Amino acid sequence: MKVVDHIKKAAGKTLFSFEILPPLKGQNIQSIFDHIDPLMEFEPPFIDVTYHREEYVYKELSGGLLQKKVVRKRPGTVGICAAIQNKYEVHAVPHILCGGFTKEDTENFLIDLDFLGIDNVLALRGDAVKNETYFSAEKEGHTYAKDLVKQIVGLNKGEYLDEELLNKSKTNFCIGVAGYPEKHMEAPSLDQDVLRLKEKVDAGACYVVTQMFFDNNKYFEFVDKCRKAGITVPIIPGLKPLATKKQLSILPHRFHVDLPDELTLEVLKCKSKEEVRQIGVEWCIQQSKELIKGGAPVLHYYSMGKSDNIQKIAGELF
Repeated sequence: MKVVDHIKKAAGKTLFSFEILPPLKGQNIQSIFDHIDPLMEFEPPFIDVTYHREEYVYKELSGGLLQKKVVRKRPGTVGICAAIQNKYEVHAVPHILCGGFTKEDTENFLIDLDFLGIDNVLALRGDAVKNETYFSAEKEGHTYAKDLVKQIVGLNKGEYLDEELLNKSKTNFCIGVAGYPEKHMEAPSLDQDVLRLKEKVDAGACYVVTQMFFDNNKYFEFVDKCRKAGITVPIIPGLKPLATKKQLSILPHRFHVDLPDELTLEVLKCKSKEEVRQIGVEWCIQQSKELIKGGAPVLHYYSMGKSDNIQKIAGELF
């Protein structure tokens, strides 16, 4: 069942979903199940699983030479999605990136998902690798998410890279894309960013999931801009409860989001980690209640590998 079908079936009721990270290489899948188990009582119709591209590290050799080595710290996205659907009978939504993929890699990735009965994907450009200032596409890959969306739509029509294939079957992917209520960091303005989002939707995206935000006005204003621009697909708000004081600086730097002064001041007053997490939970609960009242189709929580605070929030709402 597709994400958009779940939304239609809910008939205006706000749904609960969340995103998980694959475990670090060397850990087993039980760490994922331990994270998911406490959240299943809230009946998520789908669970997102992030994809993490390669990183480059440099190992010093004798004589002072440096050896460049490619590492992938969090492999396993496809396997985790298959395990989730098998164990929980809940739809998994793997992320698929432009970065690190050629068009051939993308096609093979999608074929694997199709064989496994996974028919939802979140199509993202992805970030630059750590040693790059700006994003750089693979030689035979996609530069923009809209082009990735077009390839997925093409496969849904039975269009493969090898045009000479016979008896080509069509896939049936529901495609989500990212939206940025406070604009993507590389966009010159929010209005221009909305136009880029419309290009992704026009290319075939079925729904939008937003970057995290801590001021609901940013989301409602963003949705209004999208609707005026002709974007009619569901726009799902992405939420993350603040968990540490360090995140007051980490989140604005890494995700380019603003934190309201009211939230910041309350966190700065806290004398323990537990107090900070509680403030984060309470703030997110209030955000969630307002978003439900405002008609958000789904509340999508970025768990960052922890489920206890998401469980507290969902327990108040679902």
